[in-house]
Order: sequence, then C-alpha cells, then structure tokens
Amino acid sequence: MVMGGPVWALGTMSGTSLDGVDAAMVLTDGIAVQEFGPHAYRPYTVAEREVIRAAFGRWPGDPGVAEAAEVVENAHADVLSRFSGADVVGFHGQTLAHDPRGRGTHQAGNGGLLAGVLGVPVVWDFRSNDVRMGGQGAPLAPFFHFACAQYVGQTMPLAFLNLGGVGNLTWVDPRQSVPEAHGAVMAFDTGPANAPINDLMLARRGDALDEGGVLAASGTVHEAVVEGFLRHPYFFKMPPKSLDRNDFPALLSMVAALSDADAAATLTACVAAAVARGAEHFPTPVARFLVTGGGRLNAAMMEALSTRLRADVHPVEAVGLNGDMLEAQAFAYLAVRVMKGLPTSAPMTTGVPAAVGGGQISRP
Repeated sequence: MVMGGPVWALGTMSGTSLDGVDAAMVLTDGIAVQEFGPHAYRPYTVAEREVIRAAFGRWPGDPGVAEAAEVVENAHADVLSRFSGADVVGFHGQTLAHDPRGRGTHQAGNGGLLAGVLGVPVVWDFRSNDVRMGGQGAPLAPFFHFACAQYVGQTMPLAFLNLGGVGNLTWVDPRQSVPEAHGAVMAFDTGPANAPINDLMLARRGDALDEGGVLAASGTVHEAVVEGFLRHPYFFKMPPKSLDRNDFPALLSMVAALSDADAAATLTACVAAAVARGAEHFPTPVARFLVTGGGRLNAAMMEALSTRLRADVHPVEAVGLNGDMLEAQAFAYLAVRVMKGLPTSAPMTTGVPAAVGGGQISRP
C-alpha cells in the first residue's frame, strides 16, 4: 500500500473500564484529519468481561492471559469485520498491565492474527517502543487531540480530558504546525477515573457503573477522603507521567465506611480533584476543557469538574466530535503515522527523550 495522501484508517479501543470495543474510521494523511467515517461498538458480555478482569495486572505467560487475549481478539474480529474500505487498521489491544519503569507495558491481543482475518495491514503494540526508549508509553492520544483541535477550528490553547478507567489530560496549542513541535502539546494521566467508581458499583450493587452519576448526585462528598487521596505520591510527580488501572489500590478502602451514595459522590469528587491538580501543570491556563470517554456522560462528574476547575467544561460533542469514539479514532490516526514513519509520542506527552514512533506492522 502506498501511503502518500489521505487514506481510510480503522482504529479500535478497548479500555480498562471494560465496557466493550469501539471501532471507527478516519480519513487522514497522518497529519491532518480530513473526514470522520462510520463507527461501531461491540459490548463485552458479562462472561467475557470477567475473563479479562481476571487477567488484570498479569504479564505474557501468566495464568489467564492467553484466555483474555483470545476474548479480545475474537471481540475485535467481530466488530472489525463489519467495516469495509479500510486501508489500514490500528489495533490497540487490551491493557492488562502497565509498569513503564519496571516490566514494561502489556496489551493483550495479537495484531498479526487480525491482519490474517481482515486481509489488511494491522498496526499494533503501539506503546512498547516508547517504553523501551525511556518513555511512559502513555498517553498516546495527544497527537490526535492536536489534529482534532485544528479540525474543529480552535485557535487558542485548550485541554482535552479523557475519562476512561484512568483519566488523562492533553494541553494543546493548535497554533503550532505539527504535534511533535515544542510547545504544541503536553499530556499526562491525572489519576483514577471511572475504574474505582465502576468497581464500587459492581462490588456493592452488582451494577457495571453509576449510570449518569445518579447515585453520586444523591450522596455527600467527604472532603477529608478527597484530601487524603491527594496526598498520594503520584500527585507530587511532575508530568509526563502515567498510571496503571490498579495503581490506587487503597482508594476503595478509603470509602469503605461510607454509604453507597456518599462513596460514589466522594470517588467522583476524587476524580475531579485529581484533574484540577493536574491542570496546575499546564504551560498556560485554559478557559475550555473538552471531555471525552464515558465520564462525560456522568452529570455528577461534569458538575464536579466545573466546580473544581473553574472553567468551561463541555463534552467534545460541543465542538462536533464523538466522545464515544475519540480513542478508537486516535488509533486509526496513529496507525497512519506509523505506516508513514512519523512520530507518535514526544517528550511532553510520554517523557520519551525525543519524538519517537511506535507500533508493529503486520501484513496479511
């Protein structure tokens, strides 16, 4: 395949919140976004979710990892086979463990298998090269956020906030020419996001999530817990920095004595407080935060963010983007960058010493 002008790329994302697989197409040359294409969602079944959950924190060869990878591969093959016209696929896989200063990073799923099934090149294992080069391996969506800011015509610095299992922020100055330019982007993980709230709901009520933030809205925030949470060493590290889903194991025990509603409200406030603490690191303040990921559908979360950030906080739909598909679109965009030999991360996104590309390319 000749990677000259814009091509149609199909990207996927399966996040640590374990809701399912997002897939979306983007027409791009790896620099600018020309058009957004069709998208689809394939939820995990309860049984599939439990197989993957049982493998969290584990590494290749550990018990349960092969079973989790099979679930991930089958679910992706299912949803990706619904599309036609893709020139390349960006397959993120399912993060099971992330320890960039230790054992590395582990995303379950073999892109080579998918390339054989789909009959098109698949770019995968996006994070490992960044980690090998000394970076955090995350977050990887910032270069795409930069392209999105330009696509929707933003002209002043703004922030993209992704609230999946973990939260991450991207500060963007769309006046720069390319995302790897100095001063174009800054990104880092803020702290836990939906993951602890989802875990609380599952443990106490058997529900997958606090739908719409209804339970949190009925509770009272215990600020002493929030203050204790913000004393975690992570909040005293300078960005770039990244997290694993389970890097705050004590958080649920901190709300163990609270009612369901108060615990949900307090965990929601912790997420917002972590974002506000993170925003203190921005090169310049921003007046607008655009929120993507499942957290933007949580009214209690959005209210908490507005209160603690003292800025305009809107879902990305406010500027015409799709908050359900932004990460899948990001890996479509990044796949094209990998195919063209362009960098996918830089010092101010992952802490890698210099702008670097990542990803394996598997051809059918």
